[in-house]
Amino acid sequence: MVVLATKCYVEGQARERALDSLASLVANDLGELPVSTDIGLREDGFPTVTIDGTDATVARNLLRETWGEITPHLRAGETCVGTLESWDSDGFVLDAGQRIRIGTGQLGLGPGDGTQIRTRFGLVQHLPLEFVNEDPPRLSDDQRDELYDWTRGIGRVNINSATRAEARATVNRAGHAHDIVTVERLGLLEQSIVCREGTDPPGLLAGIGEYLPSELLCVVP
Repeated sequence: MVVLATKCYVEGQARERALDSLASLVANDLGELPVSTDIGLREDGFPTVTIDGTDATVARNLLRETWGEITPHLRAGETCVGTLESWDSDGFVLDAGQRIRIGTGQLGLGPGDGTQIRTRFGLVQHLPLEFVNEDPPRLSDDQRDELYDWTRGIGRVNINSATRAEARATVNRAGHAHDIVTVERLGLLEQSIVCREGTDPPGLLAGIGEYLPSELLCVVP
């Protein structure tokens, strides 16, 4: 069994849609591998994937690489994934099956306190983030590079509590399909709407916000 490092925290029909989406994503990840899968959900919101078949080991490793894995024990120096649980002036707290506090100095994302950095980089709650389990823990170099790339791009709006298909449908419903390039999947329910050149991210946020019961944050270059 693999516990995926992404969370399902919505309820009711939204949860059913999210888990259906996850089943499709897992099937796409595993392609033609001769395995069967069964998807569950832990009480803490992390999905589980039980895999059977001749290539089960290969499939488990592929899902670990694609999604990151929640494990009961973190090894020193290991690169892991946790979801953004909370933040304050002193830094971030990630949920990696256990609470991981990353101080502002270990974020490596420039000036400001934890709350200011979160807002500047558009980090919505529950966003999966890669970290290195050192003493003290820090964001990984690859994660820092990705976040800095966002601020050097053409702007984006990050959202949570919606699948990629729901995010795309909302953009279309709000009449902003021509204002975006694509919707990038960041986690199961965390998406990044990449703006087209000339699109104002705060304006896009205002245009789609009324249609989404989500947290929305802009990344403005």
